[in-house]
Amino acid sequence: MDEQKRLLLAVVLSIVVLVGYQFYFAPAPQPDNPSQEVPSQTQEAPAAQSSKVSDYTAAAKAPKVVAPSADFRTISVSTPLYDITISEHLAAVNSLTLKDFKETIDKDSPQKQLINQEVVNQLGGSLAVDTAAGTIQGMDNAVYRANTDSTEMTLNQGDKTIAFAWTNPQGITVQKIFTLKADSYLIDCEILVQNGSDMPVNDSLSFTVPGLFNEDIKKRSRFAFEGPVAFFDREFTTIDPDDIEDKDTYAGTVGWAGYTDRYFLTAVMPAAPESATLKLSYDNDIVVNRYIQPMERLDPGKQATYNFTLYMGPKSYKVLGQYDNLLKKSINFGWFDIIAKPLLITMNYIHDVIPNYGIAIILLTILIKLIFWPLGTKSYKSMSEMKKVQPLMMEIREKYKDDKQRMNQEIMGLYKTYKVNPASGCLPLLVQMPIFFALYRMLYMAIELRHAPFVGWINDLSGPERLFNFDFAIPFMEAPYGIPVLTLLMGASFLLQQKMTPTAGDPMQAKMMMFMPILMTVLFINFPAGLVLYMFVNNIISMGQQFYTQKKLA
Repeated sequence: MDEQKRLLLAVVLSIVVLVGYQFYFAPAPQPDNPSQEVPSQTQEAPAAQSSKVSDYTAAAKAPKVVAPSADFRTISVSTPLYDITISEHLAAVNSLTLKDFKETIDKDSPQKQLINQEVVNQLGGSLAVDTAAGTIQGMDNAVYRANTDSTEMTLNQGDKTIAFAWTNPQGITVQKIFTLKADSYLIDCEILVQNGSDMPVNDSLSFTVPGLFNEDIKKRSRFAFEGPVAFFDREFTTIDPDDIEDKDTYAGTVGWAGYTDRYFLTAVMPAAPESATLKLSYDNDIVVNRYIQPMERLDPGKQATYNFTLYMGPKSYKVLGQYDNLLKKSINFGWFDIIAKPLLITMNYIHDVIPNYGIAIILLTILIKLIFWPLGTKSYKSMSEMKKVQPLMMEIREKYKDDKQRMNQEIMGLYKTYKVNPASGCLPLLVQMPIFFALYRMLYMAIELRHAPFVGWINDLSGPERLFNFDFAIPFMEAPYGIPVLTLLMGASFLLQQKMTPTAGDPMQAKMMMFMPILMTVLFINFPAGLVLYMFVNNIISMGQQFYTQKKLA
């Protein structure tokens, strides 16, 4: 097989891998064998160990909110980072808006809201606490009383504590104490249980972390996982909502548990990793991830305290990296995490010096290209050597066109005589594919690029770029509809690069190779602008390197 056939195979294989990656690997890969050792790899939660799951946990059902038994207030606190509203009903969070993030790139867009209204309507809010077996009767619909007369507060510095207390008819008192901090997304949460009844309490605490998962989100999550997540048995773990019907209970050591979308995370974290259980449910487009932690036996007259940390905020490496806890593990790029994370750190470092993420991507591309410069030079040298023997190859094809076996033997002999290796031109391309996949994951999932402008019409590097907005659909293009200028420039660069590559002896092969730039343009038309920018700059540098290498060898 000659060099051009190998190159064609390499390119086609790359496209197949890329397209296959979108549909099979993008949604946080989950290997069949949980014990398989893959660095920083997203794993499916391992099977629950029946010996660790108590009867009341296995029987637990998805919580359903009912009308509260008494009037209640909502307590609002405004900090420099967010506005939070906590309801006295269930002492649950029913609103949290992030001040540094907006819903869309529009100037009049509202601030990002992390608590979906459907979650509030169906469950009463997020981060409610109950007992798994219902030993503390009425806790699933409790109306607490906050220790404040004011329902609206501002916290500009330091911290503030708000305690919610409730006592059931049997005399068991539960306090849920929030400590908010002006300069942090972390919220300390202390659960205090006092047994004033005449019976012991022997149960588990259950934290509810719900999220919306409708058909639109399901489609979107193919490219970046959205749904229940946890740091489970020392691994970042995702649980596909579609798998909950088959398996809804997982037991092991839990560092934290929560719910994620593409850019934001809500999580509950015990003071230290605990032997606990995750109980999942999926109903009416709401997925609930319940963190269930055993309580110590509480005899009459005794009390116990349980400490947790709550997080509702961005999945930002800069933000989570400053906390001394396991939440930074929520930034995970799947199979390519070991490559993608250093790329993210490098991009952020460049941005600290030059505060434009488009320029940061360009400089990161140049850096990557310099690292792989020797491989690229080797590839282009091989192409130049192959170009020199192209006339001889065409003569052999013409001479032995009716004897394919003899043709292949003569071509292999030609390679040996002139000491050329067709594979040497293809392998450098394949070696760089993991970098491309890692960059795709990083550029698609990094919250740093969310709504990050570059220049002119490119005002969001995390989404597809469009010049103008059309009110009609365009084939192969997802909304919004417009002119994908950068994508077209990238396609043109692929075409120019292809013209610089030695043509195949087989005319049909040459036509197929010229079709590849069109295929790549269509494939990239809905990709994030940041990734398209990377490919465009990479192609320009590659053409320069190819021209320089071929000129030097001429």
